[in-house]
Amino acid sequence: MTKRIIAIAAATGLALAPAAAFAQTTSSGTASGSTTMPSTAPSGSATGGTAGSAAAGGTSATTLGIGATSTESGTTSNSLSTGGAAAGAKTQEKSKVHETGQGELKGQSKAQAHDGGTFSKSRTKTTVDEGGVESTTRSMSHVPGEKPVKSTTTIGTTTGQ
Repeated sequence: MTKRIIAIAAATGLALAPAAAFAQTTSSGTASGSTTMPSTAPSGSATGGTAGSAAAGGTSATTLGIGATSTESGTTSNSLSTGGAAAGAKTQEKSKVHETGQGELKGQSKAQAHDGGTFSKSRTKTTVDEGGVESTTRSMSHVPGEKPVKSTTTIGTTTGQ
């Protein structure tokens, strides 16, 4: 079987599928997440992804990951997109995508911002193989003296083969 791998490391495309979203808010922090619903693609195809954000006291962080796989006539095509952004006094963002050598794509994005003891962070991990797409996003914000606000979103889709 011939495999064709496409890796895209960009924070676009999440709006391509219907999404469910939720948010959790305290007086000083917010964490939210979004999950793309499994596709109604033909048998042998799957799409899915997650996204999340957190904000507190002038800091914010957002990450997302989305992937797709399709197999037709013995050829599998996989794609993965991931990215993140942070805003605040001190920020850090990091995204990477790699192929495992077995036709699987793995991507991870991290974003965090902090200002003294106040911080926001988000991390998304996404895996795509010929069997489907799995993605998890964890986000958290914290203000000193208050409980952290946390959010986790996870999705797993299969190709239905």
